[in-house]
Amino acid sequence: MTAAQRCVLAYSGGLDTSVAIPWMRENLDTEVIALSIDLGEARDLRSVQERALRTGATAAYVVDARRLFVENFAFPSLMAGALYEGVYPLATALGRPLIAKLLVDLAREESAGAVAHGCTGKGNDQVRFDVAVAALAPELKVLAPVRDWDMGRPDELRYAAERGIEVPATLASPYSVDANLWGRSIEAGILEDPWEEPPRDVFQWTADPGEAPPDGALVEIAFEQGRPVSLDGEPLAAEVLVERLNALGGAHGIGRIDHVENRLVGIKSREVYEAPAATILFAAHQALESLTLARDVMRFKRTVAEEWARLVYDGLWFSALRHDLWAFVRSTQEFVSGEVRMRLQRGSLRVVGRKSQQSLYRHELATYDRAGDRFSHESARGFIELFGLPLRTQTAVQHALGDASRRLLPERLDRLSADGPG
Repeated sequence: MTAAQRCVLAYSGGLDTSVAIPWMRENLDTEVIALSIDLGEARDLRSVQERALRTGATAAYVVDARRLFVENFAFPSLMAGALYEGVYPLATALGRPLIAKLLVDLAREESAGAVAHGCTGKGNDQVRFDVAVAALAPELKVLAPVRDWDMGRPDELRYAAERGIEVPATLASPYSVDANLWGRSIEAGILEDPWEEPPRDVFQWTADPGEAPPDGALVEIAFEQGRPVSLDGEPLAAEVLVERLNALGGAHGIGRIDHVENRLVGIKSREVYEAPAATILFAAHQALESLTLARDVMRFKRTVAEEWARLVYDGLWFSALRHDLWAFVRSTQEFVSGEVRMRLQRGSLRVVGRKSQQSLYRHELATYDRAGDRFSHESARGFIELFGLPLRTQTAVQHALGDASRRLLPERLDRLSADGPG
C-alpha cells in the first residue's frame, strides 16, 4: 500500500472517529492507523486502543502527552495571562496543536501520506487541525470524514450497528464533550438555548457551589519564573499539580464558566466549561504579577494576553507572531517567583496572601505609619505641579472646561453651614 493510501487518524474512541475508520476504508480505500493521545481525559486508553483495532485500524498507538501538554502549552498560556474573550482558558484550543504535532510525527514514521481528524464543519477544531498540519507538514493531506460525509448522529449510530462497531454513545446522551487536564468543554443539547440554565448533569468536575463544604479550603501555590511548581510546600510535576487543583477546586465548586463566545467560523456558540485548576492558577498568577511586574509592563502585557488568546483560539499556535509573543512573555516572567495563598469556598475564589523575594511592593514606601515612612511627601508637591501642567495650560488657553463644566452642575447648589441653610 502506498503512502498516499495510508492515513494516521486522531482517534478518541467516540462515535465519530469509530465510524470514521470503516468509512475511510470503504469510501477512500485508505488504511487507517489510529493514534490516541492522553491529555488527561481520564479515559482507559488501552480499551480505546483495542476498540480501534476491532473497528478496523491496522495499527493503534497510545501516547501519554499530559506533561508535554501542561508544560509546553497550558503553562505558557497561563504565563501569558491568555483567556479568550476574558473568560475561556483555551483548554480544547491548546490541545489541538500538540495533537497535530504528534499526528505529523507518527505519519512520518509510518510513511503515511495523510492525517485525519473527527471534526465537524461547524466547529473551530477543524481549522486548528488543518492549519497546524499545513504549517508543520505541508506535504501531508488532511482528511476530515465527519465534515465530508452526509450523516447525522442517528445515521452514524445506525452505520455503526450495521457493521457491529461498538461505540460508547446513544441518542440519549445529548452533549458534545471534550476534556483535558486544563478543562472540560460541554455543548449541544439544551445548552444551545442560552436562556436555559445548565442542568446538573452537565457538570462532572465541579460540585454545586451551594452544596460544597461551607468552611472552604486554603491552598498555597508557589511559582518559579511564572510556572506553578508546588502546592502547600510540596513540589509536584506539572500534570500532577494540575490534577490535584482540579480535584480540590472542583470539590469546592470552583471553575464553572457559562459563556456565549464568538467562534472563528463566524457564529456565536453557547459553551459551558469546567476548569477548576486553570481558574485557580490564573487568579494566583495574576496576584503574583501584581507584586512583581512594573505598571507599564502589566498594561502592555494585557494587550499581549488578548492577542495570544486570539492566536491560540484561531489555531495559529505555530505562527511567527505567537512565537515572538512568547519571547516577550518569557522575559516578563523572570521575576514572577513567590507564593500565593488562596481561599476556595462555595464557588468563590479569593486571594488572601501573596509574597515574593522580587516584590516591587515595599512596605517602607506604602505604609502610612510616619515612623517607618520613606516616601518623600515634599516631592509629591513638585510631581503634582508638573503632572498637572499640561491640563492647566490647556484650560487657561482654550477654556476647555468653560461652559461644558458648568452644564454638569445643578442649577442651584444648596449651601449648608453651621448656622443652617445658606
